[in-house]
Amino acid sequence: ALTVGWGFNWPMIKLALSELPVFSFRSICLLCGAAGLFAIAAYARLPLRVPRGQWRRLLLIALFNITVWNVCIAYGIGYMSSGRAAILAFTMPLWGVLLSAWLLNERLSARRILGLGLGMAAMLLLLSNELRAVQAAPKGTLLMLGGALCWAIGTVLMKRYPVDLPVTSLTAWQLLLGGVPIYAGALAFELERLHPLTLWPAVALAYNVLVAFVICNWAWYKIVASVPVGVSSLSTLMIPVVGVFSGMLVLSERPHWQDYAALGLVLLALAPVMLPPGSIRALFKKS
Repeated sequence: ALTVGWGFNWPMIKLALSELPVFSFRSICLLCGAAGLFAIAAYARLPLRVPRGQWRRLLLIALFNITVWNVCIAYGIGYMSSGRAAILAFTMPLWGVLLSAWLLNERLSARRILGLGLGMAAMLLLLSNELRAVQAAPKGTLLMLGGALCWAIGTVLMKRYPVDLPVTSLTAWQLLLGGVPIYAGALAFELERLHPLTLWPAVALAYNVLVAFVICNWAWYKIVASVPVGVSSLSTLMIPVVGVFSGMLVLSERPHWQDYAALGLVLLALAPVMLPPGSIRALFKKS
């Protein structure tokens, strides 16, 4: 669900930004997403109060996971196709696996190394056809890679400095607090540029709020809380492939043979990481 929801969102971001300024777009998404998650948490009678002494770690996590990530992605995607932007953003597993091994002492098992190698091979394959475009847009490339690195840092920080809140409440607080600099930017620079949206950008905005920010953010932080960073990071490898193919569907971005080959590599990359230990060996013994 996370793969489809976030993967399909990349062309939706591009579509919404065709009529909305960057900070205003992200402000609406973050505020509405936070409000939706707070409402769900309140309805489920989940704790909402941040424990004493944990505000600093919450703000630090929100800074990397929400503020820097959203600004980098919203500006970076303006320089390139949605599929290419998704590929660069989801180099996050590389940084996530390396940072988790360094800061969390997570073991770099042979299965994770294999999955990471296959996944990065898929990303390079997808980028090989876009190398000239990436070189022509170095600002966009740096923004997307910077966003990916900051997302990985935020993910590792969540594991190293956990906040004692349910996932729904924690996600809501991150969206609300991480968006404060973005709200300020929208109020300061973009109020005069706002105007009523036409149909499809409005649909794209609604998709971002309901699917990408409420459902998918909740699902992501639930996954991060449940499994090691190495596994949660590598589980996102399929998202840029969905982003590439959804860009073809929504924005008529043209497919290449590399897209199909990368899909196969990503599926191979996910197998050793997501399947239970011993299952692959058992499968070969049965066959």
